[in-house]
Amino acid sequence: MSTKANFPRTEIGAQNPIFSTTRTIIESAFYGNNVIKVNTLKEAYELAKNAPGTVVTDMPVYRAEEIGLEADAKILLFNDGNVSGRAAAARKIAGEPGVNCGDLDGKTKEAVYQSRNLLMYHAEVYIGLHEDFMVKAHLLIPEGEENNLYSWMLNFQYMSDSYVSMYKNSKLIEGEGDIYIFSNPQWSHPDHPMGLTYFNTEQNCAALLGMRYFGEHKKGTLTISWAIANRHGYASCHGGQKRYNLADGSKYVAGVFGLSGSGKSTITHAAHGGKYDITVLHDDAFIISTVDGSSIALEPAYFDKTQDYPLSSPDNKFLVTVQNCGVTVDEDGHKVIVTEDIRNGNGRAVKSKLWSPNRVDKIDEPVNAIFWIMKDPTIPPVVKLKGASLASVMGATLATKRSSAERLAPGVDPNALVVEPYANPFRTYPLVNDYEKFKALVADRNVDCYIINTGDFMGKKVTPKDTLGVIETIVEGKAEFKQWGPFEDIEIMEWEGFVPDLNDAEYKHQLKERMKDRVRFVESRETEKGGFDKLPDDALAALNKVVSEIE
Repeated sequence: MSTKANFPRTEIGAQNPIFSTTRTIIESAFYGNNVIKVNTLKEAYELAKNAPGTVVTDMPVYRAEEIGLEADAKILLFNDGNVSGRAAAARKIAGEPGVNCGDLDGKTKEAVYQSRNLLMYHAEVYIGLHEDFMVKAHLLIPEGEENNLYSWMLNFQYMSDSYVSMYKNSKLIEGEGDIYIFSNPQWSHPDHPMGLTYFNTEQNCAALLGMRYFGEHKKGTLTISWAIANRHGYASCHGGQKRYNLADGSKYVAGVFGLSGSGKSTITHAAHGGKYDITVLHDDAFIISTVDGSSIALEPAYFDKTQDYPLSSPDNKFLVTVQNCGVTVDEDGHKVIVTEDIRNGNGRAVKSKLWSPNRVDKIDEPVNAIFWIMKDPTIPPVVKLKGASLASVMGATLATKRSSAERLAPGVDPNALVVEPYANPFRTYPLVNDYEKFKALVADRNVDCYIINTGDFMGKKVTPKDTLGVIETIVEGKAEFKQWGPFEDIEIMEWEGFVPDLNDAEYKHQLKERMKDRVRFVESRETEKGGFDKLPDDALAALNKVVSEIE
């Protein structure tokens, strides 16, 4: 599928829902006489390299020509001051109860007007890497923000000859216009001390105002792309997916869903000591077809933390841009990056597609299993969920902890256990849409569903070795699951050192309380935001059944 860029004059006007107030405000800004089109990745590199504040390191971009750059391109670093994470509190979604679109449209008009004296850059990319799903996105961003522009074109698919040809061959979907994003990180407003990210995903547009952090631009673009996918028969996934190509010729496709810092990238890219032939789709953004179970990656590159990659790490060979990290000079007089979050939390980098040697843009084989990654101390390292309603509602009540990738509003406890449905805080459509899609994958496509806990279990840390060991046992067909105590629809594989004691009154109490937290969350959706995210009765019934079985 592809989106529509140009309309016949007979289709331009109030009768066409794509021409909403918000979209018209935003798209119009792209045609101002203060706008310069950036047509190639090489142009974007030169702009970013010469932008004030950029550090041109002495670290070369690995196989630069293969990703659209000149052979002598260097890794560029740019830092954002005291802002180094996303701000969920800044998000406003048109159509949600309590969102005053008149006020936000007015502020967007003012932001566009205030940008008239700025030189603005216009870039285009594709979101989705297969002709079955490709949408075109446009970004308008002012001079001084060239590094965000360059990272955006790197993170998504720049318009190479092969992808331009692929896009031309994809089927146009009527009613879906291109994505338009207006960004001014230099904007400020007393009503929005953390900035404003204003989305109208029905009309595929957004205004990102006062947002310096590149992650806002990446996830803002994906927010709209996931909404388009949701409307056209796909489950939108914030997670990773890989295929195990096993020695007997069989294949096992696993999707892992978790927030930043949960371990989804580690699991997705794990080589398992070379025991398997691994194919990677992506570690952050993909979609699953509800028709045939196939999956498509939405972006070629990786926006990865630098915390766990010291300078000597071989993974750093694949860096292209770096954000919110330090720089120093080594013994040879070369400017090199300082990682490991020494400068600040949530240091980040865009890594090229070459980081994963066995990347594909689409996995044709239907997904076999989905893993909800949680950091709930009452959940063992792995349990298996039976029944489509329980499997989906546990994803809808995915419990975890916040990471340094998020900039929290004052007073929010960064250590509190929180629920983030399907590990996707970027949803702009009703939660029931995801609930039904994941439920259908289990009920109609026989996808297995597991919870894996990558945090701690009753005070004992679950290590990456434990997590990968659990997954390997499942993939190899060696996992022995049995009914977990009184739970009719939950099975357990007892993992050494982490066997729960259901005779322990304190443990049972904590487990019941965490399950009741999920019940309360689902109940709260009936009134929160005017019931925008209300789930069907079977979702709550599945959770209440688990609570009653504990009791």
